[in-house]
Amino acid sequence: MAHYQPIHDWTAVTPAEAVSLQQQLRSQIRIQPLATTPKTIAGCDISFNKFEETVYAGIVVLDLETLDTIEEAGVVSTATFPYVPGLLSFREIPSLLEAWQKLTIEPDVVMFDGQGIAHPRRIGIASHGGLFLNRPTFGCAKSVLVGKYEEPAPERGSWSPMTHYRDVIGAALRTKNKVNPVYVSPGHLIDLETAITLTLRCDKGYRIPEPTRRAHNLVNALRRGERSAS
Repeated sequence: MAHYQPIHDWTAVTPAEAVSLQQQLRSQIRIQPLATTPKTIAGCDISFNKFEETVYAGIVVLDLETLDTIEEAGVVSTATFPYVPGLLSFREIPSLLEAWQKLTIEPDVVMFDGQGIAHPRRIGIASHGGLFLNRPTFGCAKSVLVGKYEEPAPERGSWSPMTHYRDVIGAALRTKNKVNPVYVSPGHLIDLETAITLTLRCDKGYRIPEPTRRAHNLVNALRRGERSAS
């Protein structure tokens, strides 16, 4: 069973308390180069049906050298926190932690379908989740929450910095020629350059990198009843 450190409780937290908790936790986020060379990477994603509180959460672990899937875990649970922009970690992380505990392999790096420090309080789901997992995490999002950037060159691998109040918080990264960029931001215990490098390493020809693409496929299969929670 993969382990994590329960740094706070999730129950009975109001949105105002969640914002206060983010302000307290942000000082614990560490943006730094990796201490060791990773061999495995996990992708995390969540799916919901409209107007329902059922959560479909999934984690897929890949071998970084071959990009083969080596383990996956999914759960179906119920959200206990409302949908509030900027506070999605309180709605989604509890279910992802349930899936994490089902893993027999603890991946070296974790990619979230969401934001790291590219967040108004610098603690998106990848940063918040990284504090619980106590391992390198980063976000690879399909849209921007906060930050401005210049459009990167159209070739794969081109990127431009995203800034917010003069802070560099992430990058708009082209993962495929002439396709909309993805938005990469460090979460915890990793730096932006390494997050970009890992995103490009996890390429199988799609805009979305393989870890979160496969996690996305897993949770949608769970939601449609095509897969059972494992």
